[in-house]
Amino acid sequence: MSVLGVDVGTTGCKVAAFSADGRCLAAAYREYAVVSPSPGLAELDSRRVWALIRDALSEVASACASDPVQAISSSSMGEAMTPVDADRQIIGNCILMSDPRGVEYANELRQTLGEEAFYRINRNILGPHYSMPKLRWLQAHQPSLFARASCFLLWGDLVAHLLGADATTTYSLANRTLLFDVQRQDWSDQLLHWAAIPRSKLGRCVASGQEIGTLTPSVAAELGLPARVKIISGGHDQCCNALGAGVIHPGLAVCGLGTYECITPVFGRLPPEGRLRALGLGAEHHVVPGRYVSFLYNQGGSLVRWYRDTFAQCERLEGGDVYAVLSAEMPDEPTSLTVLPYFEPSGPPDFTALAGGAILGLSTSTRRGEILRAIIEGVTMYFVKGVRMLADIGVPVHELVATGGGTRSNQWLQITADILAVPVRRPVVTEATVLGAGILAGVGAGMFANQDEGVEVMVRTSVVFHPDSRRASLYRDKVLQAEQIAGFLKPGAVRRDPLGGGPECRPPLRSA
Repeated sequence: MSVLGVDVGTTGCKVAAFSADGRCLAAAYREYAVVSPSPGLAELDSRRVWALIRDALSEVASACASDPVQAISSSSMGEAMTPVDADRQIIGNCILMSDPRGVEYANELRQTLGEEAFYRINRNILGPHYSMPKLRWLQAHQPSLFARASCFLLWGDLVAHLLGADATTTYSLANRTLLFDVQRQDWSDQLLHWAAIPRSKLGRCVASGQEIGTLTPSVAAELGLPARVKIISGGHDQCCNALGAGVIHPGLAVCGLGTYECITPVFGRLPPEGRLRALGLGAEHHVVPGRYVSFLYNQGGSLVRWYRDTFAQCERLEGGDVYAVLSAEMPDEPTSLTVLPYFEPSGPPDFTALAGGAILGLSTSTRRGEILRAIIEGVTMYFVKGVRMLADIGVPVHELVATGGGTRSNQWLQITADILAVPVRRPVVTEATVLGAGILAGVGAGMFANQDEGVEVMVRTSVVFHPDSRRASLYRDKVLQAEQIAGFLKPGAVRRDPLGGGPECRPPLRSA
């Protein structure tokens, strides 16, 4: 008995099959391009993406034919909704969160309802990148398409529907629309009325890990899957990433080391709305019952990549493992340099909208390995303030579990442990989002009694990086120094982004 997990992202999709004891039996990846109907706009060709997902599903199904698939579940990015007709046919593209269309509707909601009143319902920081502003834009500018659509679905829910499930939306993905009432666990009548979006155009809200249908015979035959494979509700990719990393209890947090670094703490209950909103943090359902998550994020791998492209062009042209060469040049001890990681607009808690990074303390004796370590230090020190604020509202982080491409660097993980003064655990499966979807499939199929048991069986630890007390002390002084310097040099922190939305508008919440 095996299960399938699917993860749909902005630039690619991954499918993996897992055995009942947590072994990855097969995996496939397909990449696709963002399309731009005109300059500045960003969409996915939803028909093309679905064709590639089907192709990946077929590849994995063929590879694990000796251990037949019993259930399938999907995770995905939030925000991007695809129109589907009554015959389960995709009839248009999805608009991505980075697309500026809909700014005026986010601003209108802020002005008419107010941020505080809105936050009591949805627990998101208002911004144009969510789904509702895009739907309002479609109503106004493509009314025939809006009318033809039987429903609009986010990708994790869309995959389930196209495979044969009813039109449903999981709590964590529904939250990314700005139309979901977090406490009622259903669409908000007030927000639907304000947006003039019929409830019938949206999927029925369901918890993650629930059976919501079975594969249609035609789809099963096309994909080479057994008949009657169960379809299980999935969730937002960040939440599935947390589940696949074993981050399901308060005190734990994911540290996703991708293009953006994202720390995802787990709450045992919704924190007081005023205190959470004062930090500029949203909250949404975890894919684990009775748990919630939030997101601290900022530039991460993007700065390391910038460093690579700027300081290691020769090594890139020569081929080989550029990062191995650069990592070997990094010193073992904290550097005397200070990096302010505001090269792009930053995330919470600062929300610095005007980019302006800095590398301070350079001299003619500075080596490029020192600069790389200083960048990683600066990226990590940014989160000290946010983690401290979480502790102040009763959500302390006692351990981090690292996921994503950055986990390949032992040095980065040790620096993270030293600066944040908590153990950092690297799991065996570091691309944990698709594993999280697989665990949900196992829960819904009865393979596991619940998510806790699924984690116990399928999530394994590779190594734990413990903080070094001496280096941790040095970094405490360095963090204080960086905060003082930042107060003088960084652009002013703001509560709005340059597009006119909320402070969460800028970075995409992706795990890799």
